[in-house]
Amino acid sequence: MTDTLFSYTDAEEVTLFVDLVLPIPVPRLFTYRVKRDMAALIKIGARVIVPFGKSRVITAVVASLHNHPPQNYQARYVLELLDEYPLVTGYQLQLFAWMAEYYMCCIGEVMNVALPSGLKITSQSKVQYNPDFEHPDLLTPQEVTLMEDLKKHPSLSYEELGRLVGEVNVPTLIKSLVGKRAVIVFDEVKEKYVPKMVRKVRLHRNYEQPEQLLALLQRLDKLPKQQEVVMRYLRHVPMQRNPALNEQGLEKGILNQDDELSQSSLGTLVKNGVFETFELIQPRFSDTFSPQKEIVLTAAQRTASDSIMAEFAQKNIVLFHGITGSGKTEVYIDLIQKVLAGGSQVMYLLPEIALTTQIVVRLQKVFGDKMGIYHSKFSDNERVEVWKGVVSGQFQFVIGVRSAVFLPFDNLGLIIVDEEHETSYKQHDPAPRYHARDVAMMLAHWQQAKVLLGSATPSIETYYQAKQGRYGLVELFQRYGDANLPFISLINTKQEKKQKTMKNEFSSALYNALADNLERGEQSILFQNRRGYSPYLQCEDCEWTSQCLNCAVSLTYHQRAAELRCHYCGHKEDVPKVCPTCGSTKVRTVGYGTEKLEDQLQILFPAARIQRMDLDTTRAKNAYQQIISEFEHGNVDILVGTQMITKGLDFDNVSLVGIFDADRIIRWPEFRATERAFQMMTQVSGRAGRRADRQGRVLIQTSDPSQVVLQKIIDNDYLGLYDEEIVERRDFNYPPFSRLIKLTVRHTDQRVSKKAADVLCASLAAQLGDERVLGPEQPLVERIRNQFLYDILIKLEREKINFKAVKAFIQSCITDILTDKGLRAVSVIIDVDCL
Repeated sequence: MTDTLFSYTDAEEVTLFVDLVLPIPVPRLFTYRVKRDMAALIKIGARVIVPFGKSRVITAVVASLHNHPPQNYQARYVLELLDEYPLVTGYQLQLFAWMAEYYMCCIGEVMNVALPSGLKITSQSKVQYNPDFEHPDLLTPQEVTLMEDLKKHPSLSYEELGRLVGEVNVPTLIKSLVGKRAVIVFDEVKEKYVPKMVRKVRLHRNYEQPEQLLALLQRLDKLPKQQEVVMRYLRHVPMQRNPALNEQGLEKGILNQDDELSQSSLGTLVKNGVFETFELIQPRFSDTFSPQKEIVLTAAQRTASDSIMAEFAQKNIVLFHGITGSGKTEVYIDLIQKVLAGGSQVMYLLPEIALTTQIVVRLQKVFGDKMGIYHSKFSDNERVEVWKGVVSGQFQFVIGVRSAVFLPFDNLGLIIVDEEHETSYKQHDPAPRYHARDVAMMLAHWQQAKVLLGSATPSIETYYQAKQGRYGLVELFQRYGDANLPFISLINTKQEKKQKTMKNEFSSALYNALADNLERGEQSILFQNRRGYSPYLQCEDCEWTSQCLNCAVSLTYHQRAAELRCHYCGHKEDVPKVCPTCGSTKVRTVGYGTEKLEDQLQILFPAARIQRMDLDTTRAKNAYQQIISEFEHGNVDILVGTQMITKGLDFDNVSLVGIFDADRIIRWPEFRATERAFQMMTQVSGRAGRRADRQGRVLIQTSDPSQVVLQKIIDNDYLGLYDEEIVERRDFNYPPFSRLIKLTVRHTDQRVSKKAADVLCASLAAQLGDERVLGPEQPLVERIRNQFLYDILIKLEREKINFKAVKAFIQSCITDILTDKGLRAVSVIIDVDCL
């Protein structure tokens, strides 16, 4: 794809066409015709507005320019060019195409996920009065009323018309008026991104010189309120010493914030030409910092940093295996400074927004406002500003979650994937179902950048690649500041229940440890990987349980909201006062989640300050930051949370961690369960005892302390875990020795879903063999949103197999299913490298 500007004389003028990426799930590009006045301006990577279908107007991205009309359809015109310079780079278009091929989806689906919503255009149907309408006698009384309303406005949206006419069917009414040629319907296209504007005032240029300013103040002697407004302006903008300061002006609110009289006086001064008002675009990331020029590394951190640079001299990808609390972030900062000093860009990926809150503050102290931040809790406008800041060069360094891989970098020198083992890097819905770590590696390959994968508990696949010599490996097994790893002990809850020493869900050991911690003024973290109050309600008499109407799963009880809620489809119900089946009043909660633990803590320790951090308490934009800030400043004694509290948070005063329900984590029916249990519990254990002057404690509640993985967690024996896991993976042909593709067949009729899955599975096995195609089988949750699910797992060897050809065969088998008359209503979800 070459960005050619076409220039022809009138005699040899050739029509320009563009191939566009449209944000729709269709596996192809679309060709459109370019208007003559747009031909010299349009470029590859620019956004355009185009018509699609009968009435849609959508945003597309230019993928190529040429002069070949499409063969099978009449090309329509590009309506509008949105960008003077491209907002999508050539590398991004290459990435979109690669992801569509690798993750078996459409390039439009990739683009739809990649572009922030603020860069996509919306069209809104509007209605206006037709000035050429000549037959009012054709109108009904209702239409006459509406026409009178339309005459008063330049145009109205369907929604605005609905408010005017009440309960009338607006589309039917408009359709009638269009048929009578009484109104004109058109699409008003709006770009979602809205710059942040600040209203300012400044003295008119006639008063910039000292003698002119003095004369103005003397003239206002008899108007003290107006004179006070001018004096207030001069206190903020000392232009009497430097007239040039007046150009930037002062925010209007600063002058009229005190009282209504000052607002009135300012208005009079503007009217009389003393002040002039104007607007400026203000960046949303305008905080100012005083960056510290360098960070001081310990001897161990310096050795690690130097070793990483040495490995980068030979390999493009390096695994940095550093135990929890070893100070990996300081090493990252040292490497980032080196890369930025060399003029290249840096991308720093984190798995969770919760992690960015604390680390961002640390990084801003070093890099100031030159650093961009990108994650889904930001508004559309904020994300667009970061996107444009990368294009313009304002941000050479961006920290963000998985979606940051789509930012328009074109000169990457380093990508850091922190906590690379985390499942949060994998997107599950919608397509593309990508893994940000793997996408980052491909992006780095194209831009000749280096990739640093960091983790205290690397994924088995990553550590295997490092042991095989494909990745470099640097390890740091010393905690920062000579702090010790926490002391971990197991609490046998089965035994405590027999002895009746449990206090609700708390063992006596954990209860006593919490009490001691509170007495010493130290903080505690409690980890339970289940939110809500209770997993479900059950009737003691007839054993009825609360079930979702749409999904094959129980409804979780949320006490604070007083509702039963499905965590799959969002369905909500009121809590029944009696059993819906038998009428019994003996309806009880079963199991426990973070909300219930929080309530029990308030009862057990009424004086304690308790906070909960899970999906329910962190929905607001700044909720993570507020909770972490409160805990960091010592305003919270006990923090209860789900796995978001396991990831990289650093608190000096945490000396105790309690882990609940370890057995459920370990026994999850999935081949990675042991690895995930080790990672999760090791990571949350690492939050304890990060100061050198005291060793932290970790108490794990389990009904079976003999489980092998628990001893490995106690010993911090990652290498022992790896040695056992890699043998099992090899024996049963799981990653890293194979690639996995999961196909999920869905339909509202279980028989149709089963039949489609059986046919698809048979077609795949006939070519690939039964040993490579497993299933179909129903997943743990067999029905979601009234769709019955069947899974097919395809295991493909990493060596001696044409992965691209196999994927093309799988796609053709799926197409056969989707075009079969009896099965075409099914849908098939493709998940490449499924977790």
